[in-house]
Amino acid sequence: MKIDTFTLFPEAFSWFQSQRHVQNAVGAGLELGYVNYRDTTTLSGNVVDDTPFGGGAGMVLRVDVVEWALRARYGSDPADPPSERRVIALTPGGRFLDDALVDELAAEPALTLLCGRYEGFDERILEHFCTDRVSIGRYVLAGGELAAMVLADAVIRKLPGSLGHHESALEESYSAALEGAPEYPHYTRPAEYRGWSVPDVLLSGHHARISEWRRQESRRRGQNDPLS
Repeated sequence: MKIDTFTLFPEAFSWFQSQRHVQNAVGAGLELGYVNYRDTTTLSGNVVDDTPFGGGAGMVLRVDVVEWALRARYGSDPADPPSERRVIALTPGGRFLDDALVDELAAEPALTLLCGRYEGFDERILEHFCTDRVSIGRYVLAGGELAAMVLADAVIRKLPGSLGHHESALEESYSAALEGAPEYPHYTRPAEYRGWSVPDVLLSGHHARISEWRRQESRRRGQNDPLS
């Protein structure tokens, strides 16, 4: 897989790329790229935004600036994105990022993530250059960088070789293996602490009973999950 992130702050991703599972995925073939909108703008002073038509506070990322960046990266008209690449704008009004969408994106050969800034994107960027609009929640961040890291992190964890054990990403919260419910509780040593005990079933060594207990706990949590 190839993931390109278009941003005004590529340096913000240095911590993200240093994470163990990300490095594992890169070692297994993942390609990560970062493109700064300012590197390809032809406007004086490396300008990338402008005031909104109709008035109002804030600045809007310009459609021509984003086109120049996409053309420079891919050598083609961004209004006609290739079928093998999903171009995703991180925006509060987009489709909610959930495990089903993460599975969908993890199966793609290439993703392009567009980070907004200031007041957001010129609407024509969303209408003509993007295949998807994705939101990590109904709130507003200063920019799309954190949202891009959330999406990329969720996708990368699904890729072969990223996690230490291939089963680590199977039974997770909201996964198909748990029928979309939250993950069951986990415990580790000590088995007794301040009078708080680990459930006996987990100490029994009876794998079938443990598996059934975990499924029951997962379903119970799902009944109380506000996202359900």
